[in-house]
Amino acid sequence: MIVMGSIDERVNVAVDAWLRWVPRWEPGTHRGRARLCRRCTGSPILAAAGIAADVPHQVTHALVSRMQRIIDKDVDDFTEAELPTLHAELTGAELWRSGGYDPAAGLDPEYEGLEPDPDPGEGEQPFLFTLAGLAEESRPEPPLPRPPLSAEEKRRLRNEIELADERAAAAGREVCFALVGHKPRIEAAIQRFVEPQIQAMLDELSRNLEPPQ
Repeated sequence: MIVMGSIDERVNVAVDAWLRWVPRWEPGTHRGRARLCRRCTGSPILAAAGIAADVPHQVTHALVSRMQRIIDKDVDDFTEAELPTLHAELTGAELWRSGGYDPAAGLDPEYEGLEPDPDPGEGEQPFLFTLAGLAEESRPEPPLPRPPLSAEEKRRLRNEIELADERAAAAGREVCFALVGHKPRIEAAIQRFVEPQIQAMLDELSRNLEPPQ
């Protein structure tokens, strides 16, 4: 059972942090990515927050990532406390992954979950090296294989994975319900800090497209 109020409080803190970040946002000057963001595309968090489809991705991603951290933390705590078989499997995998270079470690929420490398432009040569490639090269040798799971351990693991999925879905719903109460604050911040910058970009583009007098 999720502790009532705990996620509400975390959502409140996360929205406050996002509202402090939004005034510092500026339209990106880097090339856009060709891939869809798996974290934001179709996320119910955006609907709960009242964020329209035309809001810049980095603005939406910064909020979605903060909410996803809340969900992940809730599931991690539940897994550690209640799902020993799954926790043991995840801990072993995490220890192996953490031995090398991780380009995503320590990123701010607005960059978390994004691909670490930009897409090469059309007609451009591939990059000589990429952050993802460096991470793969620095990964330690995988540990020796563990003894195969017994039929009972496999059954327990499947059951615990289902319970973790159910916990994630429940936490996600509670995050969305909590986020609905913050819609006026979120919409006001976008209207005040984001929309004027977008409009300025559109005005500048219109001026550049006008034929010379």
